[in-house]
This record gives sequence, structure tokens and C-alpha cells, in this order.
Amino acid sequence: MKTIKMSLAAVMAATVATTGASANMLEEIISNPQLDIEIRPRYEYVDQDNALDEAKALTVRTAIGVKMGLFGVEGLNAQLQGMSVDNFGWVDDYNAKSEGDPDYSVVADPTQARITQANLTYTYEGFTGILGRKMVVLDNARFIGNVGWRQMPQTYDLVAGIYNWEGLNLLAAYVSQVNTILSNDSENFNTNTVLLHAAYEFMPELKVTVYDYMVASFADHIGIRATGTFGFEGDIKLKYQAEYTIQNDATMEEDDDGKPDQDTDYYNIAADVLWNNFTIGAGYEVLGAAGDDGVAFTTPLATLHAHNGWADVFLGTPAEGLEDFSVKLAYNFGEYGKIMGVYHMFTSDDDNTAGDDDLGDEIDVAYNYKITKDLGLLLKGAWYSEGDDSFGKVDTDKYWVQLDYKFHSEL
Repeated sequence: MKTIKMSLAAVMAATVATTGASANMLEEIISNPQLDIEIRPRYEYVDQDNALDEAKALTVRTAIGVKMGLFGVEGLNAQLQGMSVDNFGWVDDYNAKSEGDPDYSVVADPTQARITQANLTYTYEGFTGILGRKMVVLDNARFIGNVGWRQMPQTYDLVAGIYNWEGLNLLAAYVSQVNTILSNDSENFNTNTVLLHAAYEFMPELKVTVYDYMVASFADHIGIRATGTFGFEGDIKLKYQAEYTIQNDATMEEDDDGKPDQDTDYYNIAADVLWNNFTIGAGYEVLGAAGDDGVAFTTPLATLHAHNGWADVFLGTPAEGLEDFSVKLAYNFGEYGKIMGVYHMFTSDDDNTAGDDDLGDEIDVAYNYKITKDLGLLLKGAWYSEGDDSFGKVDTDKYWVQLDYKFHSEL
């Protein structure tokens, strides 16, 4: 048998050559990789004027994501993101709906881990195609959102096409599954939902959006939305939005779940005045009452926390509908952060059987401060006061203390 001897230098040279070949092969597959990391610890406290115990939750969201080009094809990219929610057993006196003690109030942040985004995109001359799991937010997330406030976001398994040309934006998507914020599989539902969205910016003062969100076996939401910004002397700006939507019978159907009758509508009018570091705003939003055979105006795929008060008392619209009149005052301290306060006055769209219409009121306050470029602090509170007893609402106080660290690097 012939013995083969190699010097240490020869072995190292061979290893480097092999590693170099592997690296070259990898570079042919991926390009311009980017790494994103987020760590978001948050303490949440909930106190309701009912038999439930006060909830206290200390949870941590950890997200790691990568984006990269593929096979050297211009415009072809991949995204992969994993996310976990943990409490490490430190402070876990809460009901997370899919886990926890039902004797406590709800903090909808169960411990879990999942792939939150895994998709391929291809972009060519204004067109972008998307295939896979993706977070989606359309307009102000009133209808389609990622529920980004909760520690585990909502994502969509879809195939979508987007086209941009000058001021025109078109989107069409077919959604096969919605992955909700909760950890139990029954909350992540298959669907045959179709999303159609078109927007055109005529000028800075006027952008018009039309849409049809066909949520399978629930309803179609067909609407029109106008937004814009006017500039005035003295560095004063006026931002506005006006929106009207009809909730109709569902076009799409999931299996044999049927198509419930729907016949109600929605409208929203809001304006903000920006002057120096101040923002003053007012809004009026109406979610229509249920028809004879349907349900009240409901947006099941929305980021609901962003609307109708941070206490989350109206995650579901009452059968009598909901009118939300709100006023807002905010101030930007520059390097010392931003503070905002919002007052909501809630009434029903229709009186209930007792003839009542007072659904309560709420005060919300939030303070944001940038500790460093990558680390932010949020202090936030919501105080809801019940209205007429016949609606079954209760006084609710919520507080949050949150840190949010984000890291981005091109590898």
C-alpha cells in the first residue's frame, strides 16, 4: 500500500481552496445579504372592574430576519424571518387566551415561536410579484394589518402582484391562510380571501384609494378613501382623511361555510393640524349597526389596537354599531421624545333594546423616547370608563413599559 504524506502547508492550502470554492458557490446563490434583529421586552398591566384578577405580563419578542438576492438574478430576492415570544416565567399572571390562567384579565401575548416571514419576490420595471408568507399593512391598517402592537404579529400566506407607475399603485393578492397573533392552530385559519387595492396620487393635496377586500365566508368591504396634505404660511400643515366603505355579502366562500347576509357601512373623517412641534387633531368614525340578518361592521383582519382606543374594549363591534368621536394633542420635544394624548367618546350607531347609546369614553397617553439610534423607550397608558350598564362594558385601565432594540447590518 502506498502511503501518501502531505505537509501542514499543503493541508492548509487544500482546506483554503475547498473553503474558497464553497464560498464562491454560496456567492453565486445569494448576494447582498442583510441581517435584521429586534428584541422587544414589554411589561403590561391590566385592571378591569370585574371578577377577573389584575393581569401582569413581562414578555420579550425576539425576531431575527435575513434578506438576500438570489442566483445573481436582478430583482429576485428572498426573505426569511423567525420570531419568538417568551416570558421566562418571571411575570406571567395573565390570560393569553390560548394559554395562562383564565382567572386573570387578557394579555394576548402567548409564548410561542414561528416563522413569521418566508417569501420570494421578483421586481421588474414597476412590477413586483410576491409568493409566500408576508406581513401586510394596507393604508392605515383599518382593514388589512399585521397587528404589530402584539408581540407576535399577524401574517398572510399569499401570492400577490403589485404595480407602480408614477403616481399609480395597484395590488391584487390571493390569501390562502391567515396566521393570527395567537399560538393555537385553530386561530390560524385557511381562507380564500382576495384583496384588491388601487391608489392614485393626483397631487400632494389629494390621493384617492379604492379597494375591495373579499374575506371568504364573511363579507366584502368595498370602499373609497381620500387623503392629502395642505401647506399654509407660517409652517402650518393640514392633513386629512375621508373614507366610506360598504360591507356586503361575501363573494368568496371557504369550503361550505356559507355566505352570511351583510348590509351595513362605515365612514371616517379626520384631520390633523401641524404647527411648529404641535399636532392637534379630531376624528369621527362610524362602524354601522348590524342589519336584520348580518353583523355590525367588522374588520377581522385589521390592526384593531390602532383604532377605537388602546384599552381594546372594542376589538369586536357591538351589534348596535359604534360611533367614535376623538380629539388628539401631541408635542414633539425633539431629542427629548414625543408625547401624545387622545380622548375618545363612544356611542352606539343605533340605540339598544333598553334605549341606551352611551358606550363610555377613554383617555390614551403615550410617550416615545429614543435612548440611542437603535434603542427606543415607550411609556403608554389607557383609561376606559364604562357607559350605560346595558352594554356590559366595564372600567378598564392598562399600562405598558416597553423597550425596543433594532439592529440592521449588511453582511
